[in-house]
Amino acid sequence: MDTYHLHRGTAPLLVSLPHDGTALPDGLAGRLTDSARRLPDTDWHVSRLYGFARELGASILVPRHSRYVVDLNRPPDDASLYPGQNTTGLCPVVQFSGEPVYRDGAAPGAAEVTARVDAYWRPYHDALAAELARIRDAHGRAVLWEGHSIRGTLPFLFDGALPDLNLGTAGGASCSPVLRQRLAAVLAGQDGYSHVVDGRFKGGYITRHYGVPETGVEAVQLELAQRTYMDEDSFDYLPERAARLQEVLRALLQATLA
Repeated sequence: MDTYHLHRGTAPLLVSLPHDGTALPDGLAGRLTDSARRLPDTDWHVSRLYGFARELGASILVPRHSRYVVDLNRPPDDASLYPGQNTTGLCPVVQFSGEPVYRDGAAPGAAEVTARVDAYWRPYHDALAAELARIRDAHGRAVLWEGHSIRGTLPFLFDGALPDLNLGTAGGASCSPVLRQRLAAVLAGQDGYSHVVDGRFKGGYITRHYGVPETGVEAVQLELAQRTYMDEDSFDYLPERAARLQEVLRALLQATLA
């Protein structure tokens, strides 16, 4: 089963886009609520946004299926990444809006969740781990860049409006102090976008699990407010707005390779 696409690059950088997928297995769409069927919690267009990373020699890993099938950025035991705060799970039953994902009685049971983990979650993580190992073997180091985006205002998840650019390093644990400082300097030096380092989004399971600097693998997450490159209501990509943002993204990825 084709569950992901991996482009192998030549640089010590892997861009992972675990919430870019939109495919649903046969029969699942009919179990979703009308609002969930639009897949509103997708990280819309991030593979297009990060397409330039191939020019930098980056490897790029992109899933085929929606996060409503299984959330690739959650731990397989579904432990909360943000205890005490509203969030969504491994096989989400609640949307970011707080509305249900499934029609009454149609949510997956434990056996179905386990089957989805085996069919979709594990292949992505096997590919991710293998590519990081290949990169580290080839270059002596590897940087994992977790590319994400989200609607900028979601009262169910956070108060007020999210900053435009939200860099997460698990509080400095998932990458070296040097890389964290270098990326923070890029954010501080750009003009026109609000930003924060290790704010509401400090990095999900992938960043926290794979970013182990002492082993030669560093990981960072960038959560973008979707207003920076698209229309949040129609989900339309806005090329001019995106092109401006890509200048900052390019500078950030170049900083990981410096």
